[in-house]
Amino acid sequence: MRVVIGEDEALLRHGLQLVLEGGGFEVVAAAGDAVELESAVSLHLPELVVTDIRMPPSHSDEGLRAALRLRSKYPETAVVVLSQHMQRRYANELLSSSNGKVGYLLKQRIADVDTFLGQLRDVAAGGMALDPDVVALMVARAKRSNGAIRELTPRQQEVLALMAEGSSNSRIAAELFLSEKAVVQHTSRIYDSLNLPLDGESHRRVLAVMHYLSDN
Repeated sequence: MRVVIGEDEALLRHGLQLVLEGGGFEVVAAAGDAVELESAVSLHLPELVVTDIRMPPSHSDEGLRAALRLRSKYPETAVVVLSQHMQRRYANELLSSSNGKVGYLLKQRIADVDTFLGQLRDVAAGGMALDPDVVALMVARAKRSNGAIRELTPRQQEVLALMAEGSSNSRIAAELFLSEKAVVQHTSRIYDSLNLPLDGESHRRVLAVMHYLSDN
């Protein structure tokens, strides 16, 4: 899988390249700013872009803005945005503007190499990935203001969080040591309790849960 990296810090850029190449990805370009990133994507047309949110010159959200433009211009190219700090607004903006093939992860996730590479592959295949810390924050806030969330069983709340992260039923089952049949039962009850639209497409499922948590 061909990848373009966007990261302004040279050491992190080189380290990320080594991680990806060690996982079987082909890094075709590594950009140090948002302008260079967009040029590299236009030139190489990769299957995946992995970029930092904060890029020169202002080190605010240039990477995110570039990611949104790239998703609009090249909808077949998957984009995963990495962030040093948790920002729910960034996650909402990125995921809500997409029909899949996007992810928002904290940089600390790179340390768990196998999981990180698996998330990249899932996103490139059409899925969505949302960092567990962002999901935990959203669920905690929703529980304080929404009775329907509080009425879910602890197990259903765990399943809901994993759904928001973009996990498939099989992955949820493995994570929680459940059968896939049990996961389907839990998700069905969650849909009913929260009045979520039933949809088998993973990215639509993430969006439904995200919108619910954001609005409550």
